[in-house]
Amino acid sequence: QVQLVESGGGLVQAGGSLRLSCAASGRTLSTLSSYIMGWFRQAPGKEREFVVAIRRSGGNTDYADSVKGRFTISRDNAKNTVILQMNSLKPEDTAVYYCAADLYGSDYRKVRDFGSWGQGTQVTVSS
Repeated sequence: QVQLVESGGGLVQAGGSLRLSCAASGRTLSTLSSYIMGWFRQAPGKEREFVVAIRRSGGNTDYADSVKGRFTISRDNAKNTVILQMNSLKPEDTAVYYCAADLYGSDYRKVRDFGSWGQGTQVTVSS
């Protein structure tokens, strides 16, 4: 569908913040507002899990309970970019974070709900 590139990962101490960006591009990209955008994460030895999603045009959001109140997703449709602001980070937030996009579906909490994925960016939170 579209190409996604994440950036902004790194090493941070517990309680700190990071800001992840996801830039979308591709000849099939019309406007990012047409896509459901999501962030997932995968820790070593674990399955990829849902973190947050932002729905089309209206921009309604849905967060996993584990990040609610600490993470915020936003989108800049003019720049074809989605931002994940992560505050009050915990060691258990350590994972590779993936950006995902889907043009056609309406569900967003499962990996299979998304047709396009980025390569991932590592987030490491030290205690």
